[in-house]
Amino acid sequence: MITRCLTSIGGGLLSLCLLVNAHAATPALKLFAEGFTAPTALVPLPDGRFILTDQMGKAFVINKDGSVRDELFVDVSGKLTKLNEGFDERGLLGLALHPKYSSNGKFYVYYSAPKNDSTPADWDHRTRVSEFKADTEKAMVDPASERVLMEWDEPFFNHNGGTLVFGPDGLLYIAAGDGGNANDTDRRYKPEIGNAQNTDTFLGKILRIDVDQKSDGKPYGVPSDNPFVKGSGLPEIYAYGLRNPWRISFDRGGTHQLFAADIGQTLYEEVDIIEKGGNYGWFIREGFSDFNPANARKAKESNTKFGFKGEPLIDPVIVYKNANGWPRDKEALGISITGGYVYRGKAIPSLVGKYIFADYKGNIARPGGVLLVSTPQETKPWPVDRVALDGAPDGRANGLVTAFGEDNDGELYVLINEKGGLNGPVGTTGKVYKLVP
Repeated sequence: MITRCLTSIGGGLLSLCLLVNAHAATPALKLFAEGFTAPTALVPLPDGRFILTDQMGKAFVINKDGSVRDELFVDVSGKLTKLNEGFDERGLLGLALHPKYSSNGKFYVYYSAPKNDSTPADWDHRTRVSEFKADTEKAMVDPASERVLMEWDEPFFNHNGGTLVFGPDGLLYIAAGDGGNANDTDRRYKPEIGNAQNTDTFLGKILRIDVDQKSDGKPYGVPSDNPFVKGSGLPEIYAYGLRNPWRISFDRGGTHQLFAADIGQTLYEEVDIIEKGGNYGWFIREGFSDFNPANARKAKESNTKFGFKGEPLIDPVIVYKNANGWPRDKEALGISITGGYVYRGKAIPSLVGKYIFADYKGNIARPGGVLLVSTPQETKPWPVDRVALDGAPDGRANGLVTAFGEDNDGELYVLINEKGGLNGPVGTTGKVYKLVP
């Protein structure tokens, strides 16, 4: 073992000593593919190629060598609501392959559709979850194969969540944001409790459906053990009390826990282990502290433990300070969390079993995403460290980290936009890097 000390991180004065195994491989980011706008998801095909979804509505096929095929996998850009050329959180936000994709060609997408006649006049758009069918040999899709499964209205342009992932139970899990803006108090079905705490709306929830069944006139089935099947909430809801779960993932090892990175507002960013029926606190709490809508920079002095139904609030497993609320605090690691994966690959043994994630921007003064790592333990919260990268010991990436991907072997990929975050459909600075020794 050797000790390596850093005296400056991010331009600030900070002494940080890292205990390093001299024989351990130092992680690095190796460019894998490029030429995208704002990558939002990377999904491996059974043959080892990838599907990459871009916010602007197009899904690309990336070959094993990182080259990008000319023909698109699917294009829903014509189905999207009009995106801003500046910052925007709408678009094509997620894609998941059916567990039997190799034989049935089915996959699912999450995207931002225009309003319809049922959308309140002052609301922004609708979220749509659809099924498509692909030619698995050609990895190409007939746009006419779309079958809309779910839609719901969104009051603002932001906080859309967007991850789709199949669990080990074969069911589809859907991450939905609270509808946007701030405080979870404006344009709400029940302003007094907000959308995330309201179990009569999909907003601010993790949903779970069975895409292979139909029930009650719906084009999908509702699992019989979902927590609100018998009442007190919408039957599709699996968990609630989330602000903007930006990327969720199942651990492919261990007990296959479901991790959700929930973007905070001002003081804290957090990661939750999602349990059936769990209430994760927003907008009652942010991190471990009671949220104060009247002054988001100052938490309430109370310590609320129960939700509006009398149910216990579940603590996050990871919390770190947001630089917007703690601008001069060296413990403030960034301003917006990007969820990742528990590493189960073989290339970097020192990371096995650890949760790898990021803050997409790091801080305003020195923009650039920061890779983070946390080791699971019995007590909460788990410790958080920067991933000391080769050439970037402070974990800083060359661009803003929008998402992560995982290949069939459990190796991880980092999706980056060098221009900046989730922007409108402009530019080609979106890139995919592979985490390598």
